[in-house]
Amino acid sequence: MVVSEWLFYAVAVAALVLGNALAVSSASENSKVKIWPMPASASYGNAQLYLTNDFGLSSNHESQALKDAFDRMLAAIKLDHVIDANFSAFSPSSLLRALHIVVSSPNEQLQYGTDESYKLMVPSPEKPGYAHLEAKTVYGALHGLQTFSQLCYFSITRRVLEVRMSPWTVIDQPRFPYRGLLIDTSRHYLPMTVIKKVIDSMSYAKLNVLHWHIVDTQSFPLEIPSYPKLWNGAYSPSERYSAADAAEVVSYAQERGINVLAEIDVPGHALSWGVGYPSLWPSKDCQQPLDVSNEFTFKVLDGILSDFSKIFNFKFVHLGGDEVDTTCWTTTPRIRKWLKRHRMNESQAYQYFVLRAQNIALSHGYEIVNWEETFNNFGSKLSRKTVVHNWLGSGVAQRVVESGLRCIVSNQDKWYLDHLDTPWQEFYINEPLTNISNSKQQELVIGGEVCMWGETIDGSDIEQTIWPRAAAAAERLWTPYDKLAKNPREVTGRLAHFRCLLNQRGVAAAPLAGSGRAAPFNPGSCYEQ
Repeated sequence: MVVSEWLFYAVAVAALVLGNALAVSSASENSKVKIWPMPASASYGNAQLYLTNDFGLSSNHESQALKDAFDRMLAAIKLDHVIDANFSAFSPSSLLRALHIVVSSPNEQLQYGTDESYKLMVPSPEKPGYAHLEAKTVYGALHGLQTFSQLCYFSITRRVLEVRMSPWTVIDQPRFPYRGLLIDTSRHYLPMTVIKKVIDSMSYAKLNVLHWHIVDTQSFPLEIPSYPKLWNGAYSPSERYSAADAAEVVSYAQERGINVLAEIDVPGHALSWGVGYPSLWPSKDCQQPLDVSNEFTFKVLDGILSDFSKIFNFKFVHLGGDEVDTTCWTTTPRIRKWLKRHRMNESQAYQYFVLRAQNIALSHGYEIVNWEETFNNFGSKLSRKTVVHNWLGSGVAQRVVESGLRCIVSNQDKWYLDHLDTPWQEFYINEPLTNISNSKQQELVIGGEVCMWGETIDGSDIEQTIWPRAAAAAERLWTPYDKLAKNPREVTGRLAHFRCLLNQRGVAAAPLAGSGRAAPFNPGSCYEQ
C-alpha cells in the first residue's frame, strides 16, 4: 500500500473516532443498520448530513453507465417527493454537495468474475462536503451506489434528503461471484416492461445474473434468425421477443451490473420447437424429447447457439438436460432402429445428445451449465468446462466439487420461489457450502440462484412472488458467512425495512408474514407486516 493510501486510511480512522463511530460486526448486532444485504464491513457515527438540492456527481471516470446509474439512484431516494427545504437554515458543515466516485479500471466489460468490490465513505475525510466512493470497476461502483441509496432518507418534516448516523465507512465485496434469479418466459410470456422491472429490483439486492429460461415445452417465444419458424411455437404473435428485444434485455441488464444467462433446455422440455419444424419431433404423436437420430436436430441447435453468441455475451450458456423421458425414442420405430444400429440404449442416447450439445456450445465459445441429472447419470463424461446446476436435493454440490466440476446451488426445497409454502426464513438459512469444508472445493461452488418458475406466475404476480424471499437468499450469497445471522429472527426487522423500500420504489414485494406472495393480514404499518 502506498503512503498516500495509508494517510487516507489514517484520516478516515480519525474521523470515525471523532464521530463516535461504531463497527457492525454481525448481521444482528445493531438494529440501527438497515442496509440489505449486510456489507462485509460497516461503521457509523451519530451525526446527520443533508443532500443539497443540486447534489451531483463527480468522477475520475467518464462513463455514461455511471452517470445513468447515479441519476437512477437519485430518483430512487427522492421517491417523487418535492425537495423544498430551506437550506440556508442548515449548518454548511452538515451539507453534502456531491458524490465523488473513483474507478480504477476503464474496462466496462461485464463478465463472470468481474470485480464488484467498493468502499464508501460518507462524508469524505478529505472533502467533508462530498461523499466518496471507490471501486476497481464501474460495476463495483454500481453496488456502492445501491448501498449509498439505502443510507439516504427523505425527511417529510424537513423536506430534505438526509443521511443519518454519519460518518459511514462501508467496505464491501460479494461472497460468491454468481448470484442469480431465474425467470421463465415459456410457461407464461412476460412483457419486456416486466422483465426490465425484475432486472431493476435485482440490482437493489445486488443479484448479478438473470437466468432467462426462454423456451420450454409450452412455448418458444424467441426469434431465432437462423431458423425463423421456431417462434411459431409462441402462444401468439404478440407474445414473442425479437432478437433485438433479447439484445435490449442484455444491454439493460448490463447497465445495472447484471449478466444474462440464456437457457435452451435440451433434449427434453422442447415440444414447442416442433411447431415450426415438425421433423424435430420423434413423431407427430410422440413429440419430445428432440429427435436424437436426426442430424437436423443438431443443425438447429447449432444455429440457435450461433445466434445466441451474437446476443448473449455471458461466459456461460445453459443447456438444461433435466427430466428427459426417453420413451418416444424407444417407441418410435425409426429411432429404435437408429439406436440399434449405433449400439445405444436410451440412457446412452441421452448421454450422446447432451455431450454433442455441449460440444456445439463449446464451438461457439461458451462454457456450459447443465441441470444436475446430467452429472448424476454420466458426470465423468461431461466437459470439464461444465457447471452443474443443483436443483433436486442435498448432497449433490458436495459430490460435484469433489469431482472437480463447478456447481450452482438452487435446491428446490429451499430456493424455488414457485414453492409458495417455503417461507423467507428457509431461503435465508440455505447454505450453499453445506458439508463442503475443503477450501479448494468451496471455490468450485460459484454461487446460487433462486428460481421463479412460471407455471403460476405472469406479469400480474411475479414481483410479489419473487420478493422479499429472493432478498433473503441474496444476503446469503453476498454477505460474508461470519456476518450472516445464525437465526433468521435476528434480521426480520431489517428485511421488513428492505421490503418496504422495494414497495416505495414501485416493486410489489409481499409482506414477510405468511407464505409466498401473501397479502397483508390486517391494516398496519408496512414495517410490521
